[in-house]
Amino acid sequence: MATLLDPQARGRVILVGAGPGDPGLLTLRAVEALREADIIVHDGLIDMRVLDHARPEAQRISVAKTRARHTLPQDAINALIVAHVRAGSIVVRLKGGDPFVFGRGGEEVEAVREAGLKVEVIPGVSAALGCAAEAMLPLTHRDWSSAVSFVAGQCKGLSEQDWSGLAGKGRTLVIYMGVANATAIADKLMADGAAPSLPVAVLERGTLPEARAMRTILADLGDMVRREKVLSPAIIVVGEVVLLSDAENRLASLAARAEALQA
Repeated sequence: MATLLDPQARGRVILVGAGPGDPGLLTLRAVEALREADIIVHDGLIDMRVLDHARPEAQRISVAKTRARHTLPQDAINALIVAHVRAGSIVVRLKGGDPFVFGRGGEEVEAVREAGLKVEVIPGVSAALGCAAEAMLPLTHRDWSSAVSFVAGQCKGLSEQDWSGLAGKGRTLVIYMGVANATAIADKLMADGAAPSLPVAVLERGTLPEARAMRTILADLGDMVRREKVLSPAIIVVGEVVLLSDAENRLASLAARAEALQA
């Protein structure tokens, strides 16, 4: 495979992880790719300062997605990338976090390879790793957690899935894209055996200036999200390691804790 440093290597796509927000978390390899790009196809979760590393003449194309609106459907994004690569361009597909962690990077790699084109993937600092580090929240700890699970919180058929064992003693659960379904997620976890008093943290806009880190207990998760008017992007962390973090305690009252413990 041709390297980024080969000026003769035309017509290829590079999937680049931009990290969770702070431009300082870009890898050196990611910066190198941005400097090589003819076209940058980026999503809406990146900090726009990341694009300062690109050449002024590089074309920038936003394909930002929200829960309610997609600028382009995924098939159209795939087709856009393939078309530009076939035209001989170096296309950087810039994605928040890591391309292969709930970033649809696998789908885009498949589309490019099926078209017979060259593709490279540059990993990024995932939202879970970056946001947890900022909140001083260790996802694993020799005394508290020896396993971590990552799940998508906006998946279809939540009530039909088996989440038993994902959260509990000795385990950490990280939930992406779960803010809108926070109450349903908490109910699902408790129905599948998680204790209502299990510590939970919400890390909102992690690594950015307006970041917030809040903690409560599982039984209070949905209510806290509403009280604090939490907005995406945010991740939810469930497990005893939450108590080791710098997240601010936002449990509404001692009565709520007592009620949860009795549930």
